[in-house]
Amino acid sequence: MKKLLELLCGLLCGCALFAIMVLTFFDVLGRKFASNSIPGSLEMTELLMVVVIFAALPLVSLRGEHVQFDSLDPHLPAWFRRAQWVVVNVLVALLLLALAWLMWQTGADFAAFGETTAQLQVPKYPFIYGMGVLCALTGLVHLALVAQHPADRVEQEGTAL
Repeated sequence: MKKLLELLCGLLCGCALFAIMVLTFFDVLGRKFASNSIPGSLEMTELLMVVVIFAALPLVSLRGEHVQFDSLDPHLPAWFRRAQWVVVNVLVALLLLALAWLMWQTGADFAAFGETTAQLQVPKYPFIYGMGVLCALTGLVHLALVAQHPADRVEQEGTAL
């Protein structure tokens, strides 16, 4: 399951990032040589950045690559670090699942009202739904991390938590 998550989210993130690169390249070429940029390139870049950020979120959580300050961790007892691990992951999971639900509701509202981007008239609701799904997936990743002891992650990755 971990490999499938890494593959799907990685492909989604990589394709969106590549699309941003290609769009920016041709937009700059158009401005430089034709004195005309691609219409809606800023909107498309913004939408693709949403895809990049939210597709990378489950991977960042899965790999434990969030920014963290652990300068006190070596001085804390193991039971406290374990309790901290559980509390933080459960709290983050609950917040992400609540955020996913809110985004799903917002996506439904956007679909009902026909919300689109200003220039290209691209419907916004598929992106909002996607953000909701990826937040929910990240929440589930954090719930799965609760069962994994931090010391197990150290042994698997060879890094300190």
